[in-house]
Amino acid sequence: MYYDFCRIHQTLQVTPPMEAGVTKKLWQVSDIVALIVDKEAEKPRRRGPYKKKARV
Repeated sequence: MYYDFCRIHQTLQVTPPMEAGVTKKLWQVSDIVALIVDKEAEKPRRRGPYKKKARV
């Protein structure tokens, strides 16, 4: 992710996602760390009951 979102490409003079229109800002390493921390903070949800498909 660092090479895609944080590092400026020599030929393009921007990051590849910026060139593709995925993002408009140059990301910092702290932005990537924040994504990881947010994912770890989520508690896994309990799965619902299994429902069999009705036969036709």
